[in-house]
Parts: sequence; structure tokens; C-alpha cells
Amino acid sequence: MTAVLYVGHSTVLIEVDGVRLLTDPLLRRRVVHLRRESQVDLSSLGNLDAVLISHAHRDLLDMPSLRHLDRGTTAIVPRGLRRLVRGLGFNRVIEVDEGESLPMGPVEVRATHAEHDERRRPFSRASGPALGYAISGSSRIYFAGDTALFQRMDGLVSDLDLALIPIWGWGPTLGRGEHLDPASAAQAVSLLRPRMAVPIHWGTYRPLHHGLRREPAFLREPAEAFVREAAAAAPEVDVRVLKPGERLEL
Repeated sequence: MTAVLYVGHSTVLIEVDGVRLLTDPLLRRRVVHLRRESQVDLSSLGNLDAVLISHAHRDLLDMPSLRHLDRGTTAIVPRGLRRLVRGLGFNRVIEVDEGESLPMGPVEVRATHAEHDERRRPFSRASGPALGYAISGSSRIYFAGDTALFQRMDGLVSDLDLALIPIWGWGPTLGRGEHLDPASAAQAVSLLRPRMAVPIHWGTYRPLHHGLRREPAFLREPAEAFVREAAAAAPEVDVRVLKPGERLEL
């Protein structure tokens, strides 16, 4: 069986052939000036085989969230970030670079390229390459991490069943840096040619000063825009929008 649970932001629980992988855990209700719109059921995240960290940014490599996880879980991190995560007490921390693969039972996990700033700012010199991950078993899943559009997405993962594609962030704008928005995320889907695509990195957190009277539009509009853009750019791809906490079986 293959299934994904969109926990929220860039956090997805991926289940393939009995292997359970959690991407970029961000599990807190409050993160500095951000408030989470939905609760996280931590019991649903038990018995993980590995955590996949895409890069060093604090909303993707969140130390308090990692403390919620069993230290016996394998942590897979970009090269250069091992010491940071090992300091939390994880027994097995594996550094990977773009193109490197490792087995997780019957599943292969391969680190892929991403176009994104790699530095852990502010107040830290830690850095490591921004990565995505291709998970290959009876199904093939691509988790893009956080990235801008790049041409090497064309053919990046062959015979791809599901692409987990970032489409936004946590506020009314994407802000500075290299990101996918709904239009460029749709272009990414057209290059990747998956059978199915699920948007991630949206609809989860909002700044505290937004939404005091009504739900901010940026909690729903990016997904709606992505559906429209993907229908035009890649009409053959089945787009499934999951809200935080929703699960999809392939």
C-alpha cells in the first residue's frame, strides 16, 4: 500500500511498502510569530522509519518538532547538518548529497537537486545543500522540499506516480528567495509528468496579526490557483488537494 498524510506546511507522512517516512517535521502550534490553523495528531506519526530533512531553514529543520520524535528514528539530512541533528540525541543520522541513495527496507531513498538557499539564518553558520527526495518502491514518489523551478525536473524521476509540490508559504506573499508559486508549481508538474500531484507548503500557518476577523485568503487561494494552473499546464495529471490532516491512498 502507498499513502500520504499531509500533516501541513512541508510535513508529509509517506507510507510505501510498509516503510514510513516523515518529511521536514514542523509540528508546533506556535512558531515565533506564526500560528498553526489545525492541530497535529502526534499519535498518527508513531513508528517512523526515517525523517527526511530537505534543507537547513528553520521552518523545515525545526529542532523543537524533532524533539517530539523517537530518537531511534533514522534522520536523513543534507551533508553538513549531521552535527546539528545528532545533538538532539538521534542514534542514527545519515548525511546525503545530491544523487546519493540509500535503502530503507524494500524502498530506496535518493537525494535530488533543489534550487533554494541553503543557509540556516539567522544566528547560525550551519548549512547544507537544499535537496528533494525520490522514494522508490512499488510506487514512486517525489518530495520536492522547497525549491524554485529548474529545467532538470524534466526526467528527474522516471515513471513517477506522485509529486509532492510546494506552492506557497505561510503569509500573504512568498517573500524573498527561491520558491514555487502556483503558476511555477504547475510548470514543475508539467516537467515531472507524474500521474498525480499533491500541493504542499500551503494552508497551515499564518502570522498572528492576520485572520483576526476572518480566515486569510492565503490559507486557501494558493491551492485553488494551483488547480487552475495545473489544469492548463498539465491536464493529464490528477491533482488532489489535501488540507492539513487529510490522507490519500494511491
